[in-house]
Amino acid sequence: MSTAAYQVEAYNTSKESDNKIHDDATAKKFGFAGGLVPGVDVYAYLTHPAAARWGRDWLQHGAADCRLMLPVYDGAIATVRSEDIPGEDDAMTITVESAGQLCAQGTARLHGAAPSAPELADFSTSPLPVERPPATPETLPKGALLGTHEMAITADFAAEYLRDVRETLPLYADQGLIHPGIICRLGNWALTRNVVLGPWIHVGSSIQHFSVAKMGEDLSVRARITENYERKGHLFVELDAVVLAGGDRIVARIDHTAIYEPRQVRS
Repeated sequence: MSTAAYQVEAYNTSKESDNKIHDDATAKKFGFAGGLVPGVDVYAYLTHPAAARWGRDWLQHGAADCRLMLPVYDGAIATVRSEDIPGEDDAMTITVESAGQLCAQGTARLHGAAPSAPELADFSTSPLPVERPPATPETLPKGALLGTHEMAITADFAAEYLRDVRETLPLYADQGLIHPGIICRLGNWALTRNVVLGPWIHVGSSIQHFSVAKMGEDLSVRARITENYERKGHLFVELDAVVLAGGDRIVARIDHTAIYEPRQVRS
């Protein structure tokens, strides 16, 4: 079964960020039409059908993955569609299209109960660097533990985020719940708070939820490098990260992939 399309007027939340791939002038040098809407925000759009169907249950023990394929641009209409996966209960495919192109695709599932959470001992805390080194194969080696990033999710921050990603579901504001796009964004922060990056691109994530995160809670992300490799001239990094609330309750686990040095920079 397919559901009615959900449409978002995309908004580039990172125009002023250090990542200049979101800046129009820099992005055009890379061959794009303008600054890219952050991939973590496109993921936020993609989660809408799952949260609309399964509500809080999906935030407690659901899962989603997303592959980012083509850019979504500021002011463009992003159309989100979902369709049930034949032969599977509580599972759907989701696509995000803009300007007639498939920009992102993924799946979402609702488990009867959350799988066993990872052992926190496998994700020990580590201090953030006093001075972040440049992102290189040497500073992001496979197996390296990244410094732990922490932040308080205030009601004002959460409300502004819902406005920025144009979320229309009352679920989050009514129940004081953190949007899953913020969880995904913590995967980005695990990287950017540890190394200095030039223009870079988030290309995909897979997220398993274990409990809900609530407005007013302190969230932290602990991450380890699982892969660092070159493909088609790009340098990729993959992270295995856990997001915690209050320092000890696991909210989600993220497999996060990014091009930390595009071939255009290398050349």
